Amino acid sequence: MMGEEERLPTQRDGAEEIHSKPENGARTCVCGPIYWFRMLAKELHWSFVFGVVIVYGMSQGLGGALAMVGTEYYMKDVQKVQPSDAQFYSGITSIPWIVKPIWGLLTDVVPVFGFHRKPYFLFAGFMGVFAMLFVSTHKEVHIVLALLSLTAGSASVAIADVTVDACVAQKSGIHPSLAADIQSLCALSAAIGSLVGFSFSGIFVHLIGPQGVFGLLTIPAWLVLLVGLLLKENRISNFPYEQMNQNFLKAGKSMWKTLKCPEVWRPCLYMYLSFSLSLSISEGMFYWATDSKDGPSFSKEIIGYVMAIGSIGSLLGAILYQYGLKNCPFRDLLMWAQILSCLSGMLDLALVLRWNLKLGIPDYFFVVIDSSVSQLIGRLKWMPLLVLSSKLCPAGIEGTFFALLMSIDNFGLLTSSWFGGLLLRVLKVTRTEFGNLWVAVLVRNLLRISPLFLLFLVPKGDPNSAILSDEILNLKVVDEENRENENVELVSLVRSSDSDGR
Repeated sequence: MMGEEERLPTQRDGAEEIHSKPENGARTCVCGPIYWFRMLAKELHWSFVFGVVIVYGMSQGLGGALAMVGTEYYMKDVQKVQPSDAQFYSGITSIPWIVKPIWGLLTDVVPVFGFHRKPYFLFAGFMGVFAMLFVSTHKEVHIVLALLSLTAGSASVAIADVTVDACVAQKSGIHPSLAADIQSLCALSAAIGSLVGFSFSGIFVHLIGPQGVFGLLTIPAWLVLLVGLLLKENRISNFPYEQMNQNFLKAGKSMWKTLKCPEVWRPCLYMYLSFSLSLSISEGMFYWATDSKDGPSFSKEIIGYVMAIGSIGSLLGAILYQYGLKNCPFRDLLMWAQILSCLSGMLDLALVLRWNLKLGIPDYFFVVIDSSVSQLIGRLKWMPLLVLSSKLCPAGIEGTFFALLMSIDNFGLLTSSWFGGLLLRVLKVTRTEFGNLWVAVLVRNLLRISPLFLLFLVPKGDPNSAILSDEILNLKVVDEENRENENVELVSLVRSSDSDGR
């Protein structure tokens, strides 16, 4: 994802175009991002950029922000569950993200009516629309049905995400020197979408309730459906469906061969452990911040604003990585990100023990700082892992293998959520009792130190160089004719034989 020593001619020209622009102070700050965006549109085509913005910015960013706040208040005020149960339920709704390799394998191997991508975008859009309509229009629904609807909504976002991930991985392979820029585009889109979503989430929850917010989530789902309609994809005629089992077998063998490489399984193990060892107790903190007599007792609007300002930290993290840290070795950047994560966790401890009030710092101001710092550090930790993951994808199964790597991360987050819920239950943190919440925060912070001892699993070399050997990187799962048909391009995308043929 970082710049290669031998750049493609078009990529070098694009970079030179940026650096040839005026470099004076304020003008550079304003025009720099515009030139960068134009360069990406030129090298990758505007339609690819459009697809990334829709899925990452609207579906995951804005939609994810509305869903997060809406679901928290839905579980707390409508279903009236305990914080430990809410923590467990949040893990259930994330299961579709863990099985992302299945979605990726289907899009890579199983064409529907001759298309590999369009039907899956359409299916994801329709699923999201119906799931959100169901949970928003039924006032008193059993928790099981509610979880099924929320999980279906999560699955719709995951299916759209894995399809775009295939495009991202493919583009990263074709343009290795732009891989970090592509991930920055994804992160910036998600961060800006989150900022907008969180800014209005509290207001919407207050005005129309959590279920009304679920109704609004049909809009991102319709946009995903629109991407499926606009997607231009060559139709495969006479696809040998009888060879589908063989294609699945070949894909499985290719994935297994790649996973057996130490250059792959070692970073995968680190990613899982680093996420799972950082226990999530977010539901306990949310209940305490909104209900506790001894806590801040924030309103819905305040919660939304805090999360919105916190998302600015995530945006700053993406910008900081893009313009200052993207060339740092993976191991060094992850080490400092983990250390800072341990230190930032102490802000939650100070908040729960009310040390901020003893220092004369108001709750709102302190929580804003806490959220912003945590989001910034989290983004700095997440970005190099995304870059590393895209560099581990062999040709032919980019979408499937990238989805597998992301599912490992999400399985770590699921482990973190469920063990965090177990910790809250053991410490008897309930809707009204928060006496041991500070112990949960302290345990979480101490566990965040442990990934530092696992950094030897992460490559320490130059992040601009290839990680996989040519033999693994060039694995093929389908024949060249099918691979040509699998290339995903949106409407008006003109493929350049000079760049895409490499």
